[in-house]
Amino acid sequence: MQLAAIIVSLVLTVVGVALLARAVGQFVRYFKLGQPVPAGSRTDNPYQRSVTLVREFLGHTRMNRWGIVGAAHWFVAVGFLTLPPTLAQAFGQLFKADWTLPLIGDFLPFEMYTEFIGVMTTLGIVVLMAIRLLSLPSRPGRKSRFAGSKSGQAYFVEYVILTIGLAIYTLRGLEGALHHVEHYEAGYFASYPLVLAFKGLGPSTLQNLVYLVAMIKISVSFIWMIVVSLNTNMGVAWHRFLAFPNIWFKRDATGGTALGALQPMTSGGKPINFEDPGEDDVFGVSQVEQFSWKGLLDFSTCTECGRCQSQCPAWNTGKPLSPKLLIMSLRDHAHAKAPYLLAGGGKTMEGEEKASAEQLKDVPAAALAEAERPLIGTVEENGVIDPDVLWSCTTCGACVEQCPVDIEHVDHIVDMRRYQVMIESAFPSEAGTMLKNLEKKGNPWGLAKKQRLEWTKELDFEVPVVGRDIEDLSEVEYLYWVGCAGALEDRAKKTTKAFAELLHIAGVKFAIMGGDEKCTGDSARRLGNEPLFQELGMENVAALNMAFGEDDEDESTKKPKSAKKIVATCPHCLNTIGNEYPQLGGDYEVIHHTQLLQHLVDEGKLVPVTPVEGIITYHDPCYLGRHNKIYTPPREIIAKVPGLRNEEMHRHKERGFCCGAGGARMWMEERIGKRINNERVDEALSLDPDIVSTACPFCLVMLTDSVNGKKNDGKAKESIQVVDVAQLLLDSVKTPVDPAGEAETESEPEPEPVK
Repeated sequence: MQLAAIIVSLVLTVVGVALLARAVGQFVRYFKLGQPVPAGSRTDNPYQRSVTLVREFLGHTRMNRWGIVGAAHWFVAVGFLTLPPTLAQAFGQLFKADWTLPLIGDFLPFEMYTEFIGVMTTLGIVVLMAIRLLSLPSRPGRKSRFAGSKSGQAYFVEYVILTIGLAIYTLRGLEGALHHVEHYEAGYFASYPLVLAFKGLGPSTLQNLVYLVAMIKISVSFIWMIVVSLNTNMGVAWHRFLAFPNIWFKRDATGGTALGALQPMTSGGKPINFEDPGEDDVFGVSQVEQFSWKGLLDFSTCTECGRCQSQCPAWNTGKPLSPKLLIMSLRDHAHAKAPYLLAGGGKTMEGEEKASAEQLKDVPAAALAEAERPLIGTVEENGVIDPDVLWSCTTCGACVEQCPVDIEHVDHIVDMRRYQVMIESAFPSEAGTMLKNLEKKGNPWGLAKKQRLEWTKELDFEVPVVGRDIEDLSEVEYLYWVGCAGALEDRAKKTTKAFAELLHIAGVKFAIMGGDEKCTGDSARRLGNEPLFQELGMENVAALNMAFGEDDEDESTKKPKSAKKIVATCPHCLNTIGNEYPQLGGDYEVIHHTQLLQHLVDEGKLVPVTPVEGIITYHDPCYLGRHNKIYTPPREIIAKVPGLRNEEMHRHKERGFCCGAGGARMWMEERIGKRINNERVDEALSLDPDIVSTACPFCLVMLTDSVNGKKNDGKAKESIQVVDVAQLLLDSVKTPVDPAGEAETESEPEPEPVK
């Protein structure tokens, strides 16, 4: 038995290590196929990146949002890292049954740790296996987050972990019996029942059992290594290694998700100058090798857990997009195409072959066939990603928010959209109208710029306009960026007027732009038209800098005299101006109107006194919540309005459900599956509310359209309202309050701007 155990274990070890080394080399060559990233963008602040990695791993910061799953996975992950010393112990036991690791083998804390982690890893994997079995795609169908995952690979990995955990536990029992442990002691606190079970066996039998179990432990470990080394696209296994660099190289060194700002378009790792692009510049992604090396690392790191899929509004409403399946498709395509690319293959922008037939003669036929597939194409075209998948995305960020290994789904989707829009001009036709309106009129509706100020005529006080009523913004506290929807869309204008009236009541000095401002470019950028975004953005930055009096410097500080404070009622404007305009040279302090209103309520400058009766449910706008982490101010305002009882929808805050308007979907028709806004409104109506509230003009339009449709169908009560938080607050503060009765309040700190 001993000799056979040694031979089997050593052979599998040699083969496993050799294949693993080859696989690592393949990964290195594979990642080098990707494009470079801008210098320092993934390696800045290495200390902070390391802290982030340790915090995310040890804290399981994303996984622990999922309750028992997070705890179970933590023990399995830590157990995997503990494998090397237990493997070393097993190798020693092949040659001498009672062998222990030098120095630490008999060290009580190490023995207790081995006992504890062995048991908890086993229990953890049993829990994860049970959850997978209870969530089989064949049972709940599309609702299962495991739908589309490679379940056979997952079961293989899980049973390997279970076997190793049981082997560790069994070996501890055999060790205790060999070492003549006569009574319960701390070093065998978990395995002592097995010690008692083995106690009656003779020394020879115990030794042979040690050889057998040690061989099983080693063999299973290295069979696993052999299998995963031969399958480099086996994300459910490789994420155990690749998650660490993927987290370390994440976009934000401090640990933030890859949300908020989209990254500028680059080619060869350098930003593209759209006024004078280089001859070799590549616009967007049309071939998998045009993703950056970080993108290829993302694809290989996917563990197929399906958390992104379970939260995706497109997938939950019957559309073809699943963020998980998208990443898996890109991964499998990239790995299958890699031999062709490594041999020098690839296509020029004109579709010509870069490598000669001689260079490609040894490339497997499967890789050559994979190389012929278009990255974006229908089933008939044998495309890797169907166009309907690409255009179903609302860029809500739910996938990025939930991914435990920091995959940047939205960036990859937008990169593919950029090529489709800029090179192929292949995008939903309705979006073309929006782009033409932006180009000609500077707003998505194509309305004249003079109409941007029409809403001010409906107020009973004057709203100062920069350049007309005031020279620049040094005379006021805030620039109110009204935005296209707030100025031109009838439902959104109600929010605009309510917010302006609240600022007037509170005595806040503010001004607006004079109508020459353009759309911020949010929809154009997320659709994929980067040049149009930059054109609109640079015009707005120039207008803003002039409005803030950038040349009017304070002699002592050499800085502009007016603080660059902007308040916006549209989260898309907030996100673009605050997070993306710095890419264009515009640095401003931007806050959302609910942040400022909460501040004014806390200071006592706005006092809600008139009850607004009824049940209210608040919808989190994606670009306010997930993209900018602003969840509390709207809820605190609602809580201060007398008479309201807030009921949270099942999906709220970090797991809030999109209204369907983001990612330029506002301007595209939904032709597949259930409308996303109807899904969200159905969730709201299940609470039987009197008011559905939000804090975004896009959300307001989408939710109102759905509620009105359901009223017409008799599925919603006629009295239900859809309103912005600002409208609610205005209804409550309109009643005059006796100034003498007001209590003095301490000054509250101002709201934090978007950075």
